[in-house]
Amino acid sequence: MNRIVIVGASLAGLRAAEALRDEGFAGELTVIGDEPHAPYDRPPLSKAVLSGWLDTDHITLPRLRDIDATWLLGVAATGLDLRERHVQLADGRRVDFDGLVIATGTRARPWPVPAEAALPGVHVLRGRDDADRLRADLAAGPKRVLVIGGGFTGSEVAGGCRELGLEVTLTHRGAAPMSSALGGTVAAFAADVQRAAGVDLRLGTTVSKLDGDGRLHRAWLSDGTAVDVDVAVIALGAVSNVEWLTGSGLMADERGAVCDTTCRALTADGSVADGVFIAGDVARWPHPLYPGDLVRLDHWGNAVSQAKTVAHNLVHGGHRRHDELPAFWSNQFGVNLKSVGLPTYGDEVVITQGSLSDTKFVAVYGRDGRTVAAVAVNAPRQLDGYAQLIASGTPFPPAINAPDGPALPSIVDAEFPQPDFTQPDFTQPLAAAVR
Repeated sequence: MNRIVIVGASLAGLRAAEALRDEGFAGELTVIGDEPHAPYDRPPLSKAVLSGWLDTDHITLPRLRDIDATWLLGVAATGLDLRERHVQLADGRRVDFDGLVIATGTRARPWPVPAEAALPGVHVLRGRDDADRLRADLAAGPKRVLVIGGGFTGSEVAGGCRELGLEVTLTHRGAAPMSSALGGTVAAFAADVQRAAGVDLRLGTTVSKLDGDGRLHRAWLSDGTAVDVDVAVIALGAVSNVEWLTGSGLMADERGAVCDTTCRALTADGSVADGVFIAGDVARWPHPLYPGDLVRLDHWGNAVSQAKTVAHNLVHGGHRRHDELPAFWSNQFGVNLKSVGLPTYGDEVVITQGSLSDTKFVAVYGRDGRTVAAVAVNAPRQLDGYAQLIASGTPFPPAINAPDGPALPSIVDAEFPQPDFTQPDFTQPLAAAVR
Protein backbone atom coordinates (compact mmCIF):
# COMPACT_ATOMS: atom_id res chain seq x y z
CA MET A 1 0.00 0.00 0.00
CA ASN A 2 1.71 3.17 -1.24
CA ARG A 3 -0.99 5.87 -1.12
CA ILE A 4 -3.40 6.57 1.73
CA VAL A 5 -5.94 9.38 1.52
CA ILE A 6 -7.78 10.79 4.55
CA VAL A 7 -10.95 12.74 3.79
CA GLY A 8 -11.63 14.96 6.77
CA ALA A 9 -9.08 17.31 8.33
CA SER A 10 -10.43 17.63 11.83
CA LEU A 11 -9.59 15.69 15.02
CA ALA A 12 -10.15 12.16 13.68
CA GLY A 13 -8.37 12.90 10.40
CA LEU A 14 -5.31 14.44 12.04
CA ARG A 15 -4.97 11.72 14.67
CA ALA A 16 -5.45 9.02 12.01
CA ALA A 17 -2.60 10.56 9.96
CA GLU A 18 -0.31 10.63 13.00
CA ALA A 19 -1.23 7.08 13.96
CA LEU A 20 -0.54 5.84 10.42
CA ARG A 21 3.01 7.13 10.69
CA ASP A 22 3.33 5.68 14.18
CA GLU A 23 2.23 2.30 12.80
CA GLY A 24 5.01 2.45 10.23
CA PHE A 25 3.26 3.66 7.07
CA ALA A 26 5.99 5.32 4.97
CA GLY A 27 4.08 5.93 1.74
CA GLU A 28 2.30 8.94 0.29
CA LEU A 29 -0.23 10.48 2.68
CA THR A 30 -2.86 13.06 1.64
CA VAL A 31 -5.31 14.85 3.96
CA ILE A 32 -8.36 16.55 2.43
CA GLY A 33 -10.51 19.09 4.29
CA ASP A 34 -13.35 21.35 3.18
CA GLU A 35 -12.43 24.11 5.66
CA PRO A 36 -9.42 26.34 4.94
CA HIS A 37 -8.23 26.09 8.55
CA ALA A 38 -5.65 23.73 10.01
CA PRO A 39 -7.26 21.12 12.31
CA TYR A 40 -8.66 22.74 15.45
CA ASP A 41 -10.38 21.73 18.67
CA ARG A 42 -14.17 22.02 18.53
CA PRO A 43 -15.29 21.69 22.20
CA PRO A 44 -14.02 25.18 23.13
CA LEU A 45 -16.28 26.75 20.48
CA SER A 46 -19.39 26.48 22.66
CA LYS A 47 -17.50 27.22 25.88
CA ALA A 48 -14.30 29.28 26.01
CA VAL A 49 -14.67 31.00 22.63
CA LEU A 50 -18.21 32.27 23.17
CA SER A 51 -17.33 33.41 26.67
CA GLY A 52 -14.35 35.35 25.34
CA TRP A 53 -11.70 33.34 27.22
CA LEU A 54 -10.12 32.20 23.95
CA ASP A 55 -10.24 33.35 20.37
CA THR A 56 -10.28 30.91 17.48
CA ASP A 57 -6.62 31.54 16.69
CA HIS A 58 -5.77 29.68 19.91
CA ILE A 59 -7.69 26.44 19.44
CA THR A 60 -5.50 24.78 16.78
CA LEU A 61 -4.93 21.14 17.61
CA PRO A 62 -1.37 20.29 18.66
CA ARG A 63 0.63 18.22 16.19
CA LEU A 64 1.96 15.16 17.99
CA ARG A 65 4.49 14.38 15.28
CA ASP A 66 5.57 15.29 11.76
CA ILE A 67 3.29 13.36 9.42
CA ASP A 68 4.91 14.41 6.13
CA ALA A 69 1.53 14.75 4.40
CA THR A 70 0.11 16.68 1.49
CA TRP A 71 -2.65 18.92 2.85
CA LEU A 72 -5.53 19.84 0.53
CA LEU A 73 -7.52 22.33 2.62
CA GLY A 74 -10.44 24.50 1.60
CA VAL A 75 -11.64 22.00 -1.00
CA ALA A 76 -14.44 19.50 -0.43
CA ALA A 77 -14.61 15.92 -1.56
CA THR A 78 -17.60 15.51 -3.89
CA GLY A 79 -17.39 11.88 -4.95
CA LEU A 80 -15.83 8.48 -4.34
CA ASP A 81 -15.10 5.83 -6.97
CA LEU A 82 -14.24 2.54 -5.30
CA ARG A 83 -13.63 0.72 -8.56
CA GLU A 84 -11.12 3.27 -9.90
CA ARG A 85 -9.86 4.03 -6.36
CA HIS A 86 -10.03 7.81 -6.39
CA VAL A 87 -11.68 10.70 -4.55
CA GLN A 88 -13.26 13.45 -6.63
CA LEU A 89 -12.74 17.04 -5.40
CA ALA A 90 -14.92 20.10 -5.86
CA ASP A 91 -12.24 21.83 -7.94
CA GLY A 92 -12.19 19.00 -10.48
CA ARG A 93 -9.10 17.19 -9.24
CA ARG A 94 -8.99 13.47 -8.57
CA VAL A 95 -6.88 11.99 -5.79
CA ASP A 96 -5.92 8.33 -6.20
CA PHE A 97 -5.60 6.01 -3.23
CA ASP A 98 -4.73 2.48 -2.21
CA GLY A 99 -6.20 2.98 1.25
CA LEU A 100 -8.87 5.46 2.34
CA VAL A 101 -9.96 6.87 5.70
CA ILE A 102 -13.38 8.55 5.82
CA ALA A 103 -13.41 11.10 8.65
CA THR A 104 -15.75 13.81 7.36
CA GLY A 105 -17.63 14.26 10.63
CA THR A 106 -20.92 16.11 10.95
CA ARG A 107 -22.34 19.58 10.48
CA ALA A 108 -24.97 21.50 12.40
CA ARG A 109 -28.54 20.80 11.35
CA PRO A 110 -29.74 24.07 9.79
CA TRP A 111 -32.98 25.89 10.47
CA PRO A 112 -35.48 24.27 8.05
CA VAL A 113 -36.75 27.53 6.50
CA PRO A 114 -33.91 28.98 4.35
CA ALA A 115 -35.24 32.54 4.28
CA GLU A 116 -35.46 32.61 8.07
CA ALA A 117 -32.09 30.88 8.47
CA ALA A 118 -30.50 33.63 6.35
CA LEU A 119 -31.66 36.45 8.62
CA PRO A 120 -28.76 38.35 10.22
CA GLY A 121 -28.65 37.28 13.86
CA VAL A 122 -29.51 33.63 13.16
CA HIS A 123 -26.60 31.28 13.81
CA VAL A 124 -25.53 27.67 13.93
CA LEU A 125 -22.43 26.54 15.83
CA ARG A 126 -20.18 23.84 14.46
CA GLY A 127 -17.02 25.38 13.00
CA ARG A 128 -14.66 28.16 13.99
CA ASP A 129 -16.15 30.57 11.44
CA ASP A 130 -19.58 29.96 13.03
CA ALA A 131 -18.09 30.73 16.44
CA ASP A 132 -16.45 33.94 15.21
CA ARG A 133 -19.72 35.22 13.76
CA LEU A 134 -21.73 34.31 16.84
CA ARG A 135 -19.14 35.75 19.20
CA ALA A 136 -19.26 39.07 17.31
CA ASP A 137 -23.03 39.24 17.68
CA LEU A 138 -22.86 38.39 21.39
CA ALA A 139 -20.14 40.98 21.99
CA ALA A 140 -22.47 43.61 20.51
CA GLY A 141 -24.72 43.17 23.55
CA PRO A 142 -28.03 41.77 22.27
CA LYS A 143 -31.05 42.35 24.50
CA ARG A 144 -32.01 38.68 24.37
CA VAL A 145 -30.57 35.50 22.88
CA LEU A 146 -32.81 32.63 21.80
CA VAL A 147 -31.34 29.13 21.90
CA ILE A 148 -33.41 26.65 19.89
CA GLY A 149 -32.73 23.14 21.17
CA GLY A 150 -31.75 22.02 24.65
CA GLY A 151 -29.13 19.38 23.92
CA PHE A 152 -25.54 19.68 25.08
CA THR A 153 -24.54 22.33 22.55
CA GLY A 154 -27.64 24.41 23.18
CA SER A 155 -27.22 24.16 26.94
CA GLU A 156 -23.55 25.09 26.76
CA VAL A 157 -24.34 28.09 24.57
CA ALA A 158 -27.04 29.20 26.99
CA GLY A 159 -24.58 28.88 29.86
CA GLY A 160 -21.97 30.92 28.02
CA CYS A 161 -24.48 33.65 27.28
CA ARG A 162 -25.51 33.85 30.92
CA GLU A 163 -21.84 34.18 31.91
CA LEU A 164 -21.74 37.21 29.62
CA GLY A 165 -24.73 38.67 31.45
CA LEU A 166 -27.07 38.22 28.49
CA GLU A 167 -30.76 37.42 28.80
CA VAL A 168 -31.47 33.95 27.39
CA THR A 169 -34.58 32.08 26.33
CA LEU A 170 -34.11 28.39 25.58
CA THR A 171 -36.80 26.34 23.84
CA HIS A 172 -36.79 22.56 23.97
CA ARG A 173 -39.50 20.22 22.78
CA GLY A 174 -38.66 17.68 25.51
CA ALA A 175 -39.50 17.67 29.19
CA ALA A 176 -36.05 18.87 30.25
CA PRO A 177 -32.78 20.02 28.66
CA MET A 178 -30.56 17.13 27.53
CA SER A 179 -33.36 14.64 28.19
CA SER A 180 -32.54 12.85 24.91
CA ALA A 181 -29.02 12.12 26.19
CA LEU A 182 -29.57 11.76 29.93
CA GLY A 183 -33.22 10.76 30.30
CA GLY A 184 -35.87 12.87 31.97
CA THR A 185 -35.09 11.73 35.51
CA VAL A 186 -31.54 13.09 35.50
CA ALA A 187 -32.22 15.94 33.06
CA ALA A 188 -34.74 17.42 35.52
CA PHE A 189 -31.69 18.43 37.56
CA ALA A 190 -30.33 20.28 34.53
CA ALA A 191 -33.61 22.16 34.18
CA ASP A 192 -33.40 23.33 37.78
CA VAL A 193 -29.80 24.47 37.25
CA GLN A 194 -30.70 26.47 34.16
CA ARG A 195 -33.67 28.15 35.81
CA ALA A 196 -31.55 29.02 38.85
CA ALA A 197 -29.03 30.63 36.48
CA GLY A 198 -31.73 32.87 35.05
CA VAL A 199 -32.55 31.07 31.79
CA ASP A 200 -36.09 31.59 30.53
CA LEU A 201 -36.72 27.91 29.92
CA ARG A 202 -39.61 26.99 27.59
CA LEU A 203 -40.06 23.21 27.76
CA GLY A 204 -42.40 21.18 25.59
CA THR A 205 -42.13 24.07 23.15
CA THR A 206 -40.81 24.54 19.64
CA VAL A 207 -40.23 27.60 17.49
CA SER A 208 -42.77 28.05 14.71
CA LYS A 209 -41.25 31.03 12.93
CA LEU A 210 -38.30 33.40 13.02
CA ASP A 211 -39.35 36.92 12.09
CA GLY A 212 -37.28 39.89 10.97
CA ASP A 213 -37.09 42.93 8.76
CA GLY A 214 -33.46 43.12 7.68
CA ARG A 215 -32.47 41.38 10.94
CA LEU A 216 -33.98 38.90 13.36
CA HIS A 217 -36.21 40.59 15.93
CA ARG A 218 -38.87 38.07 16.99
CA ALA A 219 -39.55 34.35 17.35
CA TRP A 220 -43.01 32.82 17.37
CA LEU A 221 -43.44 29.74 19.56
CA SER A 222 -45.66 26.68 19.25
CA ASP A 223 -47.74 27.80 22.25
CA GLY A 224 -48.80 30.93 20.38
CA THR A 225 -46.55 33.34 22.25
CA ALA A 226 -43.75 35.47 20.81
CA VAL A 227 -40.33 36.41 22.14
CA ASP A 228 -38.42 39.51 21.06
CA VAL A 229 -34.83 38.44 20.35
CA ASP A 230 -31.78 39.86 18.60
CA VAL A 231 -29.79 36.64 18.23
CA ALA A 232 -30.89 33.03 17.75
CA VAL A 233 -28.67 29.96 17.95
CA ILE A 234 -29.99 26.89 16.14
CA ALA A 235 -28.93 23.84 18.18
CA LEU A 236 -31.01 21.09 16.61
CA GLY A 237 -28.48 18.29 16.41
CA ALA A 238 -26.12 17.14 13.70
CA VAL A 239 -26.21 15.78 10.16
CA SER A 240 -23.44 13.51 8.91
CA ASN A 241 -21.30 14.72 6.01
CA VAL A 242 -21.94 11.81 3.66
CA GLU A 243 -23.39 13.42 0.54
CA TRP A 244 -20.08 12.96 -1.26
CA LEU A 245 -20.50 9.20 -0.83
CA THR A 246 -23.69 9.12 -2.92
CA GLY A 247 -23.31 6.57 -5.70
CA SER A 248 -20.17 5.07 -4.17
CA GLY A 249 -21.93 1.92 -3.06
CA LEU A 250 -21.11 2.48 0.62
CA MET A 251 -23.81 2.17 3.28
CA ALA A 252 -24.40 5.76 4.40
CA ASP A 253 -27.18 8.23 5.13
CA GLU A 254 -27.57 11.36 7.25
CA ARG A 255 -27.10 9.25 10.39
CA GLY A 256 -23.56 8.34 9.29
CA ALA A 257 -21.43 5.92 7.28
CA VAL A 258 -21.57 2.31 8.45
CA CYS A 259 -18.55 0.21 9.36
CA ASP A 260 -17.96 -3.04 11.21
CA THR A 261 -16.39 -3.43 14.65
CA THR A 262 -12.92 -3.07 13.11
CA CYS A 263 -13.92 0.21 11.41
CA ARG A 264 -13.92 -1.27 7.88
CA ALA A 265 -16.48 0.48 5.68
CA LEU A 266 -19.46 -1.60 4.57
CA THR A 267 -21.19 -1.49 1.21
CA ALA A 268 -24.94 -1.38 0.69
CA ASP A 269 -25.10 -5.19 0.56
CA GLY A 270 -23.22 -5.50 3.85
CA SER A 271 -19.87 -6.59 2.43
CA VAL A 272 -16.54 -5.01 3.36
CA ALA A 273 -15.11 -2.30 1.10
CA ASP A 274 -11.48 -3.26 0.60
CA GLY A 275 -9.02 -0.80 2.13
CA VAL A 276 -11.68 1.72 3.19
CA PHE A 277 -12.09 2.65 6.86
CA ILE A 278 -14.26 5.09 8.82
CA ALA A 279 -13.41 7.11 11.94
CA GLY A 280 -14.87 9.84 14.11
CA ASP A 281 -18.29 11.49 14.28
CA VAL A 282 -19.38 10.19 10.87
CA ALA A 283 -18.93 6.51 11.80
CA ARG A 284 -21.79 4.17 12.74
CA TRP A 285 -20.80 0.77 14.00
CA PRO A 286 -21.96 -2.12 16.21
CA HIS A 287 -20.41 -1.59 19.63
CA PRO A 288 -19.97 -4.99 21.30
CA LEU A 289 -21.23 -3.67 24.66
CA TYR A 290 -24.43 -2.29 23.15
CA PRO A 291 -25.94 -4.87 20.79
CA GLY A 292 -29.04 -4.40 18.72
CA ASP A 293 -28.31 -1.18 16.87
CA LEU A 294 -25.55 0.94 15.39
CA VAL A 295 -23.82 3.57 17.52
CA ARG A 296 -22.64 7.00 16.39
CA LEU A 297 -20.82 9.24 18.86
CA ASP A 298 -19.99 12.94 18.68
CA HIS A 299 -17.34 12.41 21.34
CA TRP A 300 -13.77 13.76 21.36
CA GLY A 301 -12.27 10.64 22.90
CA ASN A 302 -14.05 8.31 20.49
CA ALA A 303 -12.63 10.19 17.48
CA VAL A 304 -9.08 9.78 18.80
CA SER A 305 -9.47 6.12 19.75
CA GLN A 306 -11.21 5.17 16.52
CA ALA A 307 -8.54 6.92 14.46
CA LYS A 308 -5.87 4.79 16.13
CA THR A 309 -7.85 1.60 15.49
CA VAL A 310 -8.24 2.54 11.83
CA ALA A 311 -4.54 3.24 11.42
CA HIS A 312 -3.50 -0.07 12.98
CA ASN A 313 -5.90 -2.13 10.89
CA LEU A 314 -5.15 -0.26 7.67
CA VAL A 315 -1.38 -0.67 7.96
CA HIS A 316 -1.24 -4.19 9.35
CA GLY A 317 -4.32 -5.71 7.76
CA GLY A 318 -5.45 -6.44 11.29
CA HIS A 319 -8.80 -6.98 12.90
CA ARG A 320 -8.46 -4.96 16.09
CA ARG A 321 -11.94 -4.16 17.40
CA HIS A 322 -12.99 -0.66 18.30
CA ASP A 323 -14.68 -1.33 21.62
CA GLU A 324 -13.52 1.53 23.84
CA LEU A 325 -16.11 2.60 26.38
CA PRO A 326 -17.86 5.82 25.27
CA ALA A 327 -17.14 8.84 27.46
CA PHE A 328 -17.89 12.55 27.29
CA TRP A 329 -17.97 15.62 29.50
CA SER A 330 -19.57 19.04 29.60
CA ASN A 331 -19.11 22.18 31.70
CA GLN A 332 -22.14 24.47 31.87
CA PHE A 333 -23.64 26.83 34.43
CA GLY A 334 -20.78 26.08 36.81
CA VAL A 335 -21.59 22.36 36.75
CA ASN A 336 -19.26 19.61 35.54
CA LEU A 337 -21.04 16.68 33.93
CA LYS A 338 -19.19 13.53 32.88
CA SER A 339 -20.51 10.28 31.44
CA VAL A 340 -19.15 6.81 30.73
CA GLY A 341 -20.98 4.15 28.79
CA LEU A 342 -24.10 4.85 26.80
CA PRO A 343 -26.92 6.27 28.95
CA THR A 344 -29.39 6.15 26.04
CA TYR A 345 -29.07 2.36 25.98
CA GLY A 346 -30.52 2.15 29.49
CA ASP A 347 -34.15 2.14 30.49
CA GLU A 348 -33.70 2.34 34.26
CA VAL A 349 -31.61 4.59 36.48
CA VAL A 350 -30.57 4.66 40.12
CA ILE A 351 -28.73 7.30 42.15
CA THR A 352 -25.82 5.52 43.81
CA GLN A 353 -24.01 8.51 45.37
CA GLY A 354 -25.29 11.88 46.46
CA SER A 355 -28.80 12.94 45.48
CA LEU A 356 -30.60 14.90 42.79
CA SER A 357 -31.32 17.63 45.34
CA ASP A 358 -27.58 18.13 45.84
CA THR A 359 -25.13 19.55 43.33
CA LYS A 360 -23.04 16.38 43.43
CA PHE A 361 -24.27 12.88 42.54
CA VAL A 362 -23.73 9.78 40.41
CA ALA A 363 -26.54 8.19 38.39
CA VAL A 364 -26.17 4.64 37.05
CA TYR A 365 -28.18 3.32 34.10
CA GLY A 366 -29.22 -0.28 33.51
CA ARG A 367 -30.92 -2.44 30.93
CA ASP A 368 -31.95 -6.10 31.06
CA GLY A 369 -30.27 -6.47 34.44
CA ARG A 370 -26.89 -5.09 33.27
CA THR A 371 -25.10 -1.85 34.18
CA VAL A 372 -24.63 0.09 30.93
CA ALA A 373 -23.66 3.68 31.84
CA ALA A 374 -23.02 6.17 34.59
CA VAL A 375 -23.26 9.96 34.77
CA ALA A 376 -21.45 11.99 37.41
CA VAL A 377 -22.37 15.56 38.28
CA ASN A 378 -19.55 17.49 39.96
CA ALA A 379 -17.90 14.16 40.78
CA PRO A 380 -15.69 13.28 37.76
CA ARG A 381 -13.16 11.20 39.71
CA GLN A 382 -15.88 8.81 40.81
CA LEU A 383 -16.37 7.43 37.31
CA ASP A 384 -13.17 5.38 37.03
CA GLY A 385 -14.64 2.63 39.15
CA TYR A 386 -17.96 2.75 37.34
CA ALA A 387 -16.22 2.33 33.99
CA GLN A 388 -14.90 -1.03 35.16
CA LEU A 389 -18.39 -2.10 36.24
CA ILE A 390 -19.84 -1.20 32.85
CA ALA A 391 -17.08 -2.86 30.83
CA SER A 392 -17.39 -6.09 32.82
CA GLY A 393 -21.19 -6.28 32.51
CA THR A 394 -21.88 -5.95 36.24
CA PRO A 395 -25.49 -6.72 37.21
CA PHE A 396 -27.79 -3.75 37.67
CA PRO A 397 -28.14 -2.15 40.12
CA PRO A 398 -24.49 -2.37 41.15
CA ALA A 399 -23.65 -2.76 44.83
CA ILE A 400 -21.60 0.41 45.43
CA ASN A 401 -21.97 0.77 49.22
CA ALA A 402 -20.51 4.25 49.05
CA PRO A 403 -20.58 6.33 52.26
CA ASP A 404 -22.52 9.06 50.44
CA GLY A 405 -24.96 6.62 48.89
CA PRO A 406 -28.68 6.61 49.70
CA ALA A 407 -29.85 4.29 52.46
CA LEU A 408 -32.45 2.77 50.17
CA PRO A 409 -31.47 3.18 46.49
CA SER A 410 -34.53 3.60 44.31
CA ILE A 411 -34.60 2.27 40.76
CA VAL A 412 -36.81 4.39 38.50
CA ASP A 413 -37.60 4.71 34.81
CA ALA A 414 -34.82 6.61 33.02
CA GLU A 415 -37.54 8.49 31.10
CA PHE A 416 -35.90 8.74 27.72
CA PRO A 417 -38.30 10.42 25.29
CA GLN A 418 -39.97 8.17 22.77
CA PRO A 419 -39.38 9.16 19.15
CA ASP A 420 -42.20 11.06 17.47
CA PHE A 421 -42.68 9.51 14.05
CA THR A 422 -45.31 12.04 13.00
CA GLN A 423 -42.78 14.83 12.46
CA PRO A 424 -38.99 15.26 12.44
CA ASP A 425 -37.46 15.55 15.91
CA PHE A 426 -34.84 18.21 15.22
CA THR A 427 -33.90 18.51 18.91
CA GLN A 428 -32.72 14.92 19.34
CA PRO A 429 -29.12 14.54 18.17
CA LEU A 430 -28.61 11.49 16.01
CA ALA A 431 -25.47 10.79 18.02
CA ALA A 432 -27.67 9.75 20.92
CA ALA A 433 -30.01 7.57 18.86
CA VAL A 434 -28.85 4.11 19.80
CA ARG A 435 -32.06 2.59 21.11
